[in-house]
Amino acid sequence: MGEIDPQFSTSSTGEGASYDLVVVGSGIIGLGAAYAAVRSGLSVCVIEQGTRPTGSSIRNFGHLCIGAQTGEARELAEAGRETWLRLSRDADFWLRESGTLIAARHNDELALIEAAAQTGGIEIFDTDDFAALAPVNRHVVVGGARIAGDLQANPRTAAEKIVAHLVSLGVTFISRTTATAVESGVVHTTRGSVRGGRVILAVNHDIDRLLPAIAEEARVQRCVLDMVRVQMPLSAPLDAPLLTGWSLLRYGRFESLAEVVPVRERLHAARPDLAAIDLNQMYTQLPDGSMIVGDTHHRDPSPLPFQAEDSQQALIDEALELFGVPSLRVIERWQGVYASGAGEFLDREVLPGVRAIAATTGIGMTCGFGLAQRAVAALFGADAPVSAAALAAAPNNFTHTELSKETTP
Repeated sequence: MGEIDPQFSTSSTGEGASYDLVVVGSGIIGLGAAYAAVRSGLSVCVIEQGTRPTGSSIRNFGHLCIGAQTGEARELAEAGRETWLRLSRDADFWLRESGTLIAARHNDELALIEAAAQTGGIEIFDTDDFAALAPVNRHVVVGGARIAGDLQANPRTAAEKIVAHLVSLGVTFISRTTATAVESGVVHTTRGSVRGGRVILAVNHDIDRLLPAIAEEARVQRCVLDMVRVQMPLSAPLDAPLLTGWSLLRYGRFESLAEVVPVRERLHAARPDLAAIDLNQMYTQLPDGSMIVGDTHHRDPSPLPFQAEDSQQALIDEALELFGVPSLRVIERWQGVYASGAGEFLDREVLPGVRAIAATTGIGMTCGFGLAQRAVAALFGADAPVSAAALAAAPNNFTHTELSKETTP
């Protein structure tokens, strides 16, 4: 990954300057807040402790799983969808309107998908038709589905492209700088104080370092993930993120239904080893043809960095079986990390004019822009940019559009 645009400053402290909005954190949620503010004509400064985004915003699948959400998460996801589409054009990064594929390997999984499909936006396929859509081993699936409207980005390029675009719009970035304390109207940092009419803290799980009492109240801790990138000889490209029965246990649209109970009970009884690592068996294919394979979950306020080889081997074994290939080559392994908390989101005014926001489940890419837009609106007194009307206006029909200059698989 290359260096951030040189205007991602390492020398300017911002001291003496004053901004309409100071954002702490340059992950997707922080960048979303900066984008919403600068598009409203506000002056914005972003404070980042590194020299580029390196956290959960680049360590994920790049899956914008909108149609599997419910309630507040669905509303925020829908609100952020158009922002992703607009930014992909303006900042020139790869994004596709892919939808999301779901492989059903048992009749109870198919029944769960069919129950969720009653509210629309999910197309069901039999075994042969699904095997024509996804390069899976047709002998291990009983059918499948596609969720309409979902998107896929390349997380390794999107965040840096957004930073460069925000710089071109006039946003000031101060890097290699840690926020040490915050008051109304000022952020104290390791380079001095930065003043702003409003402040947004978008520091993900590091909220426990900056505002430990808030983090404890919201029960924020770190969730670490085992993930790998592989080369695998698929029979055809995988043109959308692919979920499995293990995934259905996680997403609100499915896990809230009564039909999820037999799926959970069967999977946990048949594979207690996979249940123990809290598996979300899913896949995305990047534009270079490599596959992101994941992922496991472990929650702890201070998780150890050591990754168990058995867990990663389980990811590989499951991939080999689902896709029916004899072998694969692991290119990279990494530990993902995101904030986990009592609910899906942390979103509160912690001081007058200071708002702390985070996705406290693994849906920051999906819901982050909507969450950021809402926080900016709340701080500056505008009407919230998400509503039931916006949700109702969302596209109902699946389209597959490439919005990229990168090579697709």
